[in-house]
Amino acid sequence: MSAETNIEKDILTKKDFQTDQMIRWCPGCGDYVILSSMQKAFAQLGKPRHEIVCVSGIGCSSRLPYYMNTFGIHSIHGRAAATASGVKLSRPDLSVWVITGDGDSMAIGGNHFIHAVRRNMDMNIIIFNNKIYGMTKGQTSPTTPMGQKTKTSPEGSFENPFTIGELTIGAQGTFFARVPDNNPKLMEEAIVRAGKHKGTSVVEVLQNCVIFTDGIHEEITGKDTKDDNQLYLEHGKPMIWGKEKRYGLKLNGMSLDKVALGDGEEGNGQDHPDLLVHDAYNNQPELQIALARMQLPDFPIAMGVLREVEAPTFDDLLHSSIGRARDNTKHQKVSDLFQSGNTWKI
Repeated sequence: MSAETNIEKDILTKKDFQTDQMIRWCPGCGDYVILSSMQKAFAQLGKPRHEIVCVSGIGCSSRLPYYMNTFGIHSIHGRAAATASGVKLSRPDLSVWVITGDGDSMAIGGNHFIHAVRRNMDMNIIIFNNKIYGMTKGQTSPTTPMGQKTKTSPEGSFENPFTIGELTIGAQGTFFARVPDNNPKLMEEAIVRAGKHKGTSVVEVLQNCVIFTDGIHEEITGKDTKDDNQLYLEHGKPMIWGKEKRYGLKLNGMSLDKVALGDGEEGNGQDHPDLLVHDAYNNQPELQIALARMQLPDFPIAMGVLREVEAPTFDDLLHSSIGRARDNTKHQKVSDLFQSGNTWKI
């Protein structure tokens, strides 16, 4: 953080969150858009800079705390969620943000990730998903598609990849959003909503690595294909997509089904009786998991906030427990506790 005092301006701007550090990412990397969107979103959230801490692990994404004019911790590989949990428990007044990649969070950090999510710590996790280990020069990550050739899978990966949204919601996550790195407006909106959420929020960014997986998301994010390959979800609105909004989703038993609207002609998305309407606030996760699992070419990729529900947070429950213990104890000091019960001197 800069040498400025803790006295904050009434209104913060993106510039207030910029630093004088040289940004060391490859030209054209999607990380630049994420950094800019986070700076804009933080300004909207209105939290004083000295009450924000960004915690990262290891990887290209994990350099971000150096470029945010807040407090920051560059921790060790895979331990960002664990470190951030400790920060939040010791300082519940802070706004805590975990900055991580698909390798850092899903592989060596996978155990910390799922337990932070299931505990519903009141913190935010931004995952840069480029489906590769970028900083260590292109090894297979837990989200690398099957068949993808990498430095560690020269004949193509034969591992079944994680779907981050499915993993998050399956771990009882209360907030999950997915955004592409070439839609800064949508990313900014998702980060703001994540920051306002009480509990663990997870935002997956489909991020392009121009060196090792350049174009990995192109079929989803490309100018000529994005309308037909992305389903932008808004709570309370029908699930429709396509350049002319020609397709929608319905349930076929327990499975999702793609339906053409308007009896095979261009429709307005409102004329099909079984058309699904997005409910981000539904506590039952089955449909939200199904949306997170959707893959090309059979279905579009779901974007926006898929799930946003309320649940008690681990940090609130823990501090309440500590408070009750303090109120009910007969011991005023630790030494009183040690000398209670059956004790003897030697």
